[in-house]
Amino acid sequence: MFPHLSTGIMIIRILYLSKRLQGQLQGGSREITKAAQSLNELDYLSQGIDLSGIEVIENDLLFIARARLEVENQAKRLLEQGVETQNPTQVGTALQVFHNLGTLKVTIANVVDGYCTALEENIKNALDIKVLTQPSQTVTRGGPGRAAMPTPGNTAAFRAALWTNMEKLMDQICAACGQVQHLQKVLAKKRDPVSHVCFIEEIVKDGQSDILYKFWTAVTQTLASQFQSATDSSTFLKQAFEGEYPKLLRLYNDLWKRLQQYSQNIQRSFNTSGTTDLFAELQQMEEDAQDIFMQKNEDYDPEKALKDSLQQYEAAYLSKSLSRLFDPINLVFPPGGRNPPSSDELDSIIKTIASELNVAAVDPELSLAVAKNVAKTIQLYGVKSEQLLSTQGDASQVIGPLTEGQRRNVAVVNSLYKLHQAVLKVITSQSSFPAAAEQTVTTALKAVHDLMGSAVQPLLNSVGDSVEAIIITMHQEDFSGSLSGSGKPDVPCSLYMKELQGFIARVMSDYFRHFECFDFVFDNTEAMAQRAIELFLRHASLIRPLGEGGKMRLAADFAQMELAVAPLCRRVSDLGKSYRQLRSFRPLLFQTSEHIASSPALGEVIPFSIILQFLFTRAPPELKSPFQRAEWSIARYSQWLDDHPSEKDRLALIRGALEAYVQSVRTREGKEFAPVYPIMVQLLQKAMSTLQ
Repeated sequence: MFPHLSTGIMIIRILYLSKRLQGQLQGGSREITKAAQSLNELDYLSQGIDLSGIEVIENDLLFIARARLEVENQAKRLLEQGVETQNPTQVGTALQVFHNLGTLKVTIANVVDGYCTALEENIKNALDIKVLTQPSQTVTRGGPGRAAMPTPGNTAAFRAALWTNMEKLMDQICAACGQVQHLQKVLAKKRDPVSHVCFIEEIVKDGQSDILYKFWTAVTQTLASQFQSATDSSTFLKQAFEGEYPKLLRLYNDLWKRLQQYSQNIQRSFNTSGTTDLFAELQQMEEDAQDIFMQKNEDYDPEKALKDSLQQYEAAYLSKSLSRLFDPINLVFPPGGRNPPSSDELDSIIKTIASELNVAAVDPELSLAVAKNVAKTIQLYGVKSEQLLSTQGDASQVIGPLTEGQRRNVAVVNSLYKLHQAVLKVITSQSSFPAAAEQTVTTALKAVHDLMGSAVQPLLNSVGDSVEAIIITMHQEDFSGSLSGSGKPDVPCSLYMKELQGFIARVMSDYFRHFECFDFVFDNTEAMAQRAIELFLRHASLIRPLGEGGKMRLAADFAQMELAVAPLCRRVSDLGKSYRQLRSFRPLLFQTSEHIASSPALGEVIPFSIILQFLFTRAPPELKSPFQRAEWSIARYSQWLDDHPSEKDRLALIRGALEAYVQSVRTREGKEFAPVYPIMVQLLQKAMSTLQ
C-alpha cells in the first residue's frame, strides 16, 4: 500500500508543478529561471520511476518534455544574444537556467567547442587557395582537375585577397575571444542565489582548466596546423607569408594588443550594463584574477603560443633578408677587385640596410633579428674592405708622393667612413628602435672604426718615427753660444725646427688631406702632436751645454714648435696638458734654479723628472746626466724613458746620478758641491714625497 500512497503524492506534486510551470512559461524571459527550477524539481521527482501509462498525468508529461526543450532553446538564444552584445545580465540569466537544469558544465563545453569549430572553418576559408585564386567572386566553370594557381598577371590580386582574408580572420579570432572572455567573466562572478556556489567552480572542478585557456590553446594549435598544411600544399601561400612576413607579424601583434585592451576594458563594460539584481551581485563580488591575456605565467605564455605558428616563416624571411643585404656587397667587391665601392654603390647598400630595418620596425623582436643581420652585413663589408688594403712597405713611406697602395688605402678608409656615418644616420632616424638592436649595430660599427684605425696606423707610425728622428737632431746643433750684441738670436729658429715644420706641413698636405674623415684624422694626428711636444720637451731639457745665446734660440724654438704642430690639430690649445707644458716650460729657461724649484707649474703641469733633467744642464760636467752616467746614447735614453713612463722609475734613475756625483766629489776629496746640487736634492725629495 505504501508505495501506491507515495506515487499518489508524487502525482499530485507533478500536477501542481506542471500547472506552475505553465504560468512561469507565460511570464517569458523574466520567469525563465523559475521555470528551470520547476523542471529541475520535476526531473528529481521522476528519477528512477516509470510514470508511463498513468493517464492522469500523460498530457502533463508531454507538456513538461516540450517545456524543457522550449526553456533550453530560449536559454541558448539568450546566452548567444548576451555574449554577442556583451550583456552580463542576459548571460547571467541563461547560465542560471542551465545551472537549474543541471546542464551548465556540458552547455559551456559545447559553446566553447562551437567557437573552436567555427574558427577552424574561418581559418580554412581564409587560406583556401581555390577561393583566393578566383578572378572574381563568381565561381568560373572551369574544367575538372585544374590546379588552383595564380597566373603571373594576377599574383598581386591573389596577395591582396589573401591579406584581406587575414585581416578578416584576425577580426573573427578577436570577436570569438571577446565572447569567451565575457562568458568566463560572468561565470567567475555569478553565484547561485540558493547554494551560493560560484558557477566557475562548477566548470573547473575535476581539475579542468579555465575555459579561456582551453579555448586559446585550441585556437593557437589550429592556427599552427592549418597554416602548416596550407603552406605545405601551396607554394604561393608559402611565398606570400615568407616574403611579407612582417605584414603577417603585424596582424598578429595587432590582434594581441586588441585582446589585451579588451581584457582591460571588460570590467568597464560590466559597470555600464544596467542596474539589475545580477549587476548588484556582480558589483559585490571581489575582483577575480586577471585572465590569461593579462597575466604573465611561467608555465604558459599565450602570446608565444599565438606566434609559434609563425616561426618557420620568420626563419625563411630572415634568411632572405640576409641574402638581400649581402647581395649588393658581394656585387661591388668582385673577386680580384682592387677598388672600394663607388658612392652610388655604397648608397645602394645603405638603402637596402635602411629598407630592411624599416620593414622590421613592426616588432621589437624582428627588429633585433634584422639588426643582427645588418651587423653581419657591416662585418662582411669590413672583411671585404680589409682585403683591399695595401700592407706593403710603400703603404707607410713618407718620403715621396702618395703611392698606388697608399692611394687605395685612403680610398678604403674613406669608404669605411662613409658606411659608418650612413649606417649611424639610419639607426638614429629609426623611431622606437629597441636598445638591444641599436647596441648590436653600434658594436659592428665600432669594429669598422677600429679597422679604419688599423688601416692608417702604419702611416701614422712612419710619420711619428720621422718626427722623433728630426727632433733628436737638435743635439747636433750648438746651443752653447753666448748672447750676441743685439741680445736677439741670430736666426728665428733652429735648423731641426725648420725641417720639422716643413715635414709636418708636407705629410698633412701629401697624405692626410686626402682623407674625408677629418675628425677621425685629427683624433689620430692630435695624439701625434702631443707625442711631438713630449719629445721636444724631453730633448730640450737634455741640451747640454746651454749658453745664454742658446737659451734665446731654444726659446724661439718653443714658439715655433706651436706653429710646427698646428697642422696636426684643430687648435693647438686643444692639445690640453701637452700645450700647457710647452707654454709653462719656456719661461723657466731664463729663471734661476731657486725660482724654478719653487715654480707652481712643477708637478702640476710639468713632471718633476723633466725639470730635474733640465737642472743637470746648469751643473758642472762632473755632475753627469743620468744617460751619461749609464754611458747610453741620447736615443737609447729616450727609448728607456718611453719604456718607463712612471715618475717613480725616472726619479730613481736621477737619484742614482746624484748619488754617483756625491761619490765622485768625496773620492777626489772635494770641499763643496755645485750650487745647483742642494736645490736638485731638495726638489727630488719633494718629488718623492708626492708619490707616497
